[in-house]
Formats: sequence, C-alpha cells, structure tokens
Amino acid sequence: RQLCLRRWSSCKASQMTLGTQTWKQYYLCRAELEFRMECGRPEKDFICKAIAGHEGGIDELAYVSNSGCRFDGQEKSVVCTVSSDSTVRAWDVQEGAEIWSSPVQPAALVSLVTFPRLQLVVTVDKLGLAKVWKAENGRESASFSLPARSAALQACDRPERPFLLVASAEGMLYALTVPHLRLLSRTAVFPGSPTSLLCSPDCQWVFASTQDSDLGPKVFYTRSLLAPVEEEPPVSTTLPIWQISRACWAPDETARLMVMHRNHDSGQLAITTYELEAKQSQEGVDVVVQQIASFLLPDTMTPPHLMKAHGSQVILLVSGLELVLFTVQGLQLAAFQDHQKPITALWVDESRVLTASFDLSLRVYVWSKENQLPVLKSCYHLLGGSHRWASG
Repeated sequence: RQLCLRRWSSCKASQMTLGTQTWKQYYLCRAELEFRMECGRPEKDFICKAIAGHEGGIDELAYVSNSGCRFDGQEKSVVCTVSSDSTVRAWDVQEGAEIWSSPVQPAALVSLVTFPRLQLVVTVDKLGLAKVWKAENGRESASFSLPARSAALQACDRPERPFLLVASAEGMLYALTVPHLRLLSRTAVFPGSPTSLLCSPDCQWVFASTQDSDLGPKVFYTRSLLAPVEEEPPVSTTLPIWQISRACWAPDETARLMVMHRNHDSGQLAITTYELEAKQSQEGVDVVVQQIASFLLPDTMTPPHLMKAHGSQVILLVSGLELVLFTVQGLQLAAFQDHQKPITALWVDESRVLTASFDLSLRVYVWSKENQLPVLKSCYHLLGGSHRWASG
C-alpha cells in the first residue's frame, strides 16, 4: 500500500476500488503494465482500430469509464462523442463497437463532459440546451436551457456534491446541480465576451478568462458559487495580467495555477505561476494570491497552442511540431521534435505523455524519476489512420 501511494500520486487510499485484488496485486499488475508500455513494440503489442458511426464530424470526446487502473477484469474503456449529426454516442474502445446512440437532437451537439463516478454524460447543443444522459444506456434524464449558446463546460465531480459549470458566449457563468441541472447561481464574469473555464484538481477553484477583452482573468472560490449569499457577488479575485492565451493547474498541488500571457512591458509571452488560498475573516472569505515564479518564453519560440502541467514543477508546451518542457522558473528541461506534422493533442499523466499529430501518429513518452526533476524519455510512435491501413 505504501509503495502504491508513493509511486502513484493518484492513488488515494480512501478512494481506491480494489475489487478482488490486494494492494500487492495492484502494485505488481500496474508496474508490469507500465513496463510493457515503456518497452512496447508498436507492430506487435498495440492494435489500431477505426471506429465509425457518426454521419457528421466529431466535435468532442471524453472518457466515461473510471480513470483509475483496475486489473480484475471488471473495467471497460468507454468513451462518448458528440457530433454535428446531432447525436451523442458511446463506444467500447477495446471492441471498437458502438454501445448506444441518442435520438437525433433538434440542434448539433457541440460540447460534452462526463461524470465517470456517477456514470453520467452532459452535452450542450449549439443553441445552448444542456442535457444529462445515463452512460450505461443513453437515456436522457435532465435538461437545462441557457438563454445564449454555451462557450465552455466544466464537470466538477466532488464526492460530496458534484456540480456543473457552464459559461455562455455572453460572458455569464452558471452553476448547476448534478444530476438534475437545477440552477444554483448565475454570475456575470465578462459581459458580452465568450468565457473559458478551468477547474482546479480538487474543484475548489475556477479560472475564468476571455480573449476578447482587456479585463484580467478571474479566479472564483467555487463554494461561493454553490451557496451564494443574497445580493453579494461570489468570492473571486482578478489576476494582474492581460492577454491570456493558455492556462493549466498543477496536478500535484490543489491550488497552483500556471498562466501564459503577454508581458506588460515587452509584449513577450510569459508564464506566471500562482498559489491560491482561501482565508476566513470576520467579513467572510478572502482570496490570497501569491506569485511563485514567472519567466519569459524564448523569442525564437512559436507561440504555444497546447499547455499542460506535470507534478508541481514542470510545464509542457506544444509549439507546432515541437514538445518543450520547462520548470516553473523557466529552466528548459527537454525539447522533442518527433512528429512530421503539427501536434494536435497532448495527454499528460503521472506515468506517461502522449502526443497526437496531423501525421496520423501517436508518440509515446514515459516519465523517469531517477533525478530530483522528472525526466521524460521518448519511446516510440504508433501509426494510425491511412498509415496503418497502407501497411496492412
């Protein structure tokens, strides 16, 4: 048990569902799985399957299966997708088969989030209608109509009180109960401007920003959104930065936020790291913001279009074909240029990093913890799409 908790930070003794296995079995199985992923043979140990069914383009995809590793044969990998064909569908990834499809909806579905613990899927269509679907059978269970189209969705699956955050294209932030989608609060964040949202790992904080305004980004204390005080605005603070392009939360810290923005003096891209804390006072709750670090990105670097964090100290940036790693202080740890075409997606967890590209391949990297700072090692690439079919 102690080995598991030390090696994998996502292992929480109170949240683990071991099923029929012991901690020792879990450790041996997961360590073996990671070893096989690190030493895998692309042509022998991996299978590429094409899954087709939507008549329109797929706009978003999300896992509805639990993220925790299980080795008792009881866990399937299930994803849900929304499409311009106005349906939401669930797929069994291992089998490459469709599990269910919703009836055709009145408008194209543009966004979705999932609540794996509750086995729920929430979709929003282009007109602003949000719906809850049961993940096992696709049955619709609740709906909520926004007065304007949606700009962002965030699922906050807190064990004691799950909730949904929806930002509208008009800059309003809605907090809704799950699974019934009842309105908890409605807050004007950036009036008239589309708003993007980013929840902290423990769902205690929400980062809200807009690219169509000179206003600085805001961080909300979510408890004040769920239980608003009458005639008082939710507890929030505005960060003293402008022209935000990307942001991410550190997975190993509950309230560490990294933000990419333009430097006020030079106009050069910078990344600033903040620590947030909610302090109780006689008047209520105050948000305390402390700047931990800040650095300028190299002038020669194309503006990154993807940004993720690993642990508490490492930032991963994707710039065109390149994957670059920095510490929060600005020390460049590594740079990889393994793809032939621009990188389109980035997955980061405690064990590995995956990149996907327009060249129809995935690149697999693994973390090494031999040094104080984590080291990322490039392992191999997996061909997909026409590459795979052309090679038989």
